[in-house]
Amino acid sequence: MVDDEAATDSSSAGAFGHIPVLLNRADELLSPALTGVDADGTGSVMIDATLGLGGHSEHFLRTYPKMRLVALDRDPNALRIAAERLSDHAARVTFVHTRYDGIVAALEEAGLAPYESVHAILFDLGVSSMQLDEADRGFAYSIDAPLDMRMDPTIGITAAEVLNTYSHGDLARILSTYGEERFAGKIASEVLRQREKEPFTTSAALVELLYRTIPAATRRTGGHPAKRTFQALRIEVNSELDSLRAAVPAALDALAVGGRAVFMSYQSLEDRVVKQEITPRAKSKSPEGLPVELPGMGPEFRIVTRGAERASEQEIEENPRSAPVRLRAAERIARRAAA
Repeated sequence: MVDDEAATDSSSAGAFGHIPVLLNRADELLSPALTGVDADGTGSVMIDATLGLGGHSEHFLRTYPKMRLVALDRDPNALRIAAERLSDHAARVTFVHTRYDGIVAALEEAGLAPYESVHAILFDLGVSSMQLDEADRGFAYSIDAPLDMRMDPTIGITAAEVLNTYSHGDLARILSTYGEERFAGKIASEVLRQREKEPFTTSAALVELLYRTIPAATRRTGGHPAKRTFQALRIEVNSELDSLRAAVPAALDALAVGGRAVFMSYQSLEDRVVKQEITPRAKSKSPEGLPVELPGMGPEFRIVTRGAERASEQEIEENPRSAPVRLRAAERIARRAAA
């Protein structure tokens, strides 16, 4: 949700200062699942797995006044702000402080079954605008701030602790795997050399090291030299990919037949996890060559989008943070027989 997260309508955008990414497209994709009984959303349940400041959720609650919402976020500050924003709809919202892989527990908290109880699910992944804009969170490499990067600031290891305690091999691995950084080994060596002199505490020291370490030719053509390292540290600190790998199947399992899920990713690693989970479910499990589909072995899902959709030029102009988004959507069309 680098992103995010405020209503497109002027009243809400003015109050909260953020614009939700691909809001109209998300509504277009999820609307058929929310209006199966009535256009007002009667009887429908939606999960916003990445609530943020509640921009997407506010739109859906206003558009479907009989819809029920289960709203998840790991950031307690985001939950507090979103609860204020959505206070007019509070009777229809269950707020849950959890990572998005806590969907099963969140549904139980809302009094819902973990299977076939949900009609629409939205994931707006990545770091939220609020987290980027709060200088003391350490997500933005353009601002000197404490190297924290925890989406839930109450638990877990900070980015500074990663830099100051991980071995060379572990640092190189996360920079290469999560940041797709070509100079991961070289950066890891410089980090170890630097921390022997003085532990890392703020982002400025790390950015300076990256400028020093990444060759000038790469800096001229590869975007900001800190982008990949900061992404890698954020993913490691928040266990984002591990959480996503658990969250996507839980979300798909929760969907009733006719239910839809929309996933908005902001980098290739997230998008790959989503694609790897939904693609097999959209294929038959019957052995090849059979003249008929075996009962209960047909596809469970239909891919609603063609590949990963990108933001239009107009969307990017209106909301530059939508530029990297990759959107995929799937609809449950059946439920396979138990193995």
